[in-house]
Amino acid sequence: MKKEEYVEYVNQRQKKSPILKNCIHAFFIGGAICSLGQALFELYRIIGLEELDAYAIVSITLIFISVTLTGIGIFDTIARVAGAGTLVPITGFANSVASPAIDTKSEGLVLGVGAKIFSISGPVILFGTLSGSIYGVIYYIVQLIWG
Repeated sequence: MKKEEYVEYVNQRQKKSPILKNCIHAFFIGGAICSLGQALFELYRIIGLEELDAYAIVSITLIFISVTLTGIGIFDTIARVAGAGTLVPITGFANSVASPAIDTKSEGLVLGVGAKIFSISGPVILFGTLSGSIYGVIYYIVQLIWG
């Protein structure tokens, strides 16, 4: 079978992705996660926390909820429906750290969890830091020239 024939064969057999439905699910579930964060922030402010403290506690609460839902297997079910909607940075990052830790716990703390805990989130950290650094250098140079 030639390459072109194979590509045609695959295109005929592959399931079409319902893009609009996926976008709607991502929008509403991602929005619900953000709304939960805002509701938690308002609740923490009502009970008397300062603004910066409330922001920190909201982040901690969302991480705790994400890791707990990952641990009991519910986060993956939500992610299957929501797709990118669960990638709201803090919840998606918490899931990307907790999942490999849970999956590799049988291999031990050092060679399992310790070695593989950042296998999914590591590239995000690396390239996020790298792109932020490059942007910072470019911004600095632009400010020197036109600033």
